[in-house]
Amino acid sequence: MFLIATLLGIVEGLTEFIPVSSTGHLILAGHLLGFIGPRAETFEIFIQAGAILAVLGAFPARFRALVPAASGKGFAGWRGLGLLALTSAPGLILGKLAHHAIKERLFHPLTVALGLAAGAVLMLAAEFFVARDKRQATASIDALSWRQALGIGCFQCLALWPGMSRSSSTIVGGMLLGLQRGVAAEYSFLAAVPIILAATVYDLYKSWHILAASDLGFFAWGFLVSGIVAWASIRFLLRFLASHSLASFAWYRLAVAAAVFLLLR
Repeated sequence: MFLIATLLGIVEGLTEFIPVSSTGHLILAGHLLGFIGPRAETFEIFIQAGAILAVLGAFPARFRALVPAASGKGFAGWRGLGLLALTSAPGLILGKLAHHAIKERLFHPLTVALGLAAGAVLMLAAEFFVARDKRQATASIDALSWRQALGIGCFQCLALWPGMSRSSSTIVGGMLLGLQRGVAAEYSFLAAVPIILAATVYDLYKSWHILAASDLGFFAWGFLVSGIVAWASIRFLLRFLASHSLASFAWYRLAVAAAVFLLLR
């Protein structure tokens, strides 16, 4: 079982922040490994929390600046916390209302393939429209507006469909709302912390009755592997997006979706 935890931890770490859908890849990998069912679904959500460690390690100064102060300017203090809360709210509300339906109906390879394909089309469309938009883009998270934060939160709701990808949805949303690609990616990483933490805690609460004490080591190992690999993925993506578009990830998603459709025929 620890081999499965290692493999899935690597898959999660590689795909949580790269816009290809970590949940979708975990579902596909779980089916290939024969690790499916309610316990597997809870494990897949739990190890996403390992990515929180990666974000905290990659942006320590950003999170120190969020310590509440009498006044916060830019992405700091109460203002920074408020922006994150506003981004998180739509996904938390919709996720709470649709939690059962999502786990019951969408954790399947076919729905993942549909999400991968739809997300790829959205990414290509975003790159096309952003390339044609000559307006000055927001060049720093400190210049993020309340409207942009809420808009990114609405785009983040798309990620409730496995395969769409939380990072893809928030990066694309940020770009369409006027953020530079790299800034949208950085904010996507930071916005992952509250939404992933909340989703993990809520899912553990709902699924606690199906877990046993023997699962602790298995879950903890997957969590640790995921966090280490996710940290490396963050560093890679920031460097990559400094000189590349999202197009290569979109084509990869379409290729994976096509392969899944062919295998399910």
